[in-house]
Amino acid sequence: MSSAEPSSTLPVGRPRSRREFVQLLAGGTALSLTGLDRASAAVYEGIDALNRQVPPGTSPDGPYWEAVRRFFKMPPSYHMMNNGTVGPMPEPVFNTLVKHFRVQVTDPCRVYSFQGSKREELRRNLASFIGADPDEVVLTRNTTEGMNFIASGLDMEPGDEVIISTMEHPAGRHPWYLKQARRGIRVVDVPIGLPPGGPGEIVAAFEEAITPRTRIISLSHTVYISGLIAPLKELSRLARSRDILLLADSAHGLGMLDMDMHELGIDYLTSSPYKWLGAPTGCGLLYMRKEAQAHIWPTIASSGWDREGSARRFETLGQRAEPLLYAFDEALDFQNRIGRDRIERRIRTLASRLKEGLREIPGAHLHTSMDPYLSGGLTAFSVEGVSPSTIVDYLRERYNIIIRTIGSASAGTAGVRVSIHYFVRDEAVEQVLEGVRHLVGV
Repeated sequence: MSSAEPSSTLPVGRPRSRREFVQLLAGGTALSLTGLDRASAAVYEGIDALNRQVPPGTSPDGPYWEAVRRFFKMPPSYHMMNNGTVGPMPEPVFNTLVKHFRVQVTDPCRVYSFQGSKREELRRNLASFIGADPDEVVLTRNTTEGMNFIASGLDMEPGDEVIISTMEHPAGRHPWYLKQARRGIRVVDVPIGLPPGGPGEIVAAFEEAITPRTRIISLSHTVYISGLIAPLKELSRLARSRDILLLADSAHGLGMLDMDMHELGIDYLTSSPYKWLGAPTGCGLLYMRKEAQAHIWPTIASSGWDREGSARRFETLGQRAEPLLYAFDEALDFQNRIGRDRIERRIRTLASRLKEGLREIPGAHLHTSMDPYLSGGLTAFSVEGVSPSTIVDYLRERYNIIIRTIGSASAGTAGVRVSIHYFVRDEAVEQVLEGVRHLVGV
């Protein structure tokens, strides 16, 4: 073993030096494939050791999560609170990505003779992770692709309607605008409160918009503007009772929420695991309920597009970057090792702490519901007399906290959005509140 190669005897979770990290990126003899495997094994040994100290079903405290944070490569002083855009990869995910991209350099025939076998293993593991069957899982590149697959593939006649909300991401809105321009369908907007009064208010708004021409409801499950978690189970019951399809844009759901597709009862759901799951960019999920697949035509066709009974026929995309799929699978394993229920509880605990603190600050207005059923790791808010960009800039300059502006003044949704994942330090949440209090002068 070279002196630069990590050893399993190193302290578990010890952040690597800058020199070690550069060597890892450089490859060659600095860090062998065996070394990458050992480095990842050391991380998992660390997680297992932590879990042995915390009984199953309990919520670990701050020191547990501080130890887990060391399995990421972020500097200690860097507080990533915008993984709602792109989140960090844990060390084992990055190691897996490097390891399998290196295969194309050293033995490229394995790219097509061996690496492709990982796709079906990932499909099975992902199906188990989301409470679905493997035949209901399509491996896409991002949420946008999944939304377009459904919008493009659904047969609709001129005058047929799709109901969306006023809070949709452009990727949840423009595929339907394109279909409206080409096919003459009608896009119906349903207003959602900022925040809404409760699940019943949301369901009633969509129910009121339904007409005999409504074919599908397409809405954000995890609303990027407001942090709302839409009541999918109730909306699914509504849609099913009216023989209407339901598509959910859950870009932030995978890795934030412990989701079960069959329990939710939805027809289609899309997600971007590079936000909250820790997968690399270029990985996406499209869930398609078995009984709802027959309504959709494939958008991209190659051999297998006409294969019935499996969502694989929507995945004939040609050659893929297979190392991304290996890393995607590693991200699932990493979260499973920690515990998905623990992760969701940690996220909700920290987010609730932030919202409670913001409610006490004069002039601060929460755009996110206080109801834990309607909220998760995204918190959006605005402050009277303080521009969103001022808040973002101050928190970055004062505390090295990364958040983002969101919404628009014309729509009345302008504010800032804070993403709180399990690796966020308790102190960073307090620093957000401290910074806002300073800006309003209290």
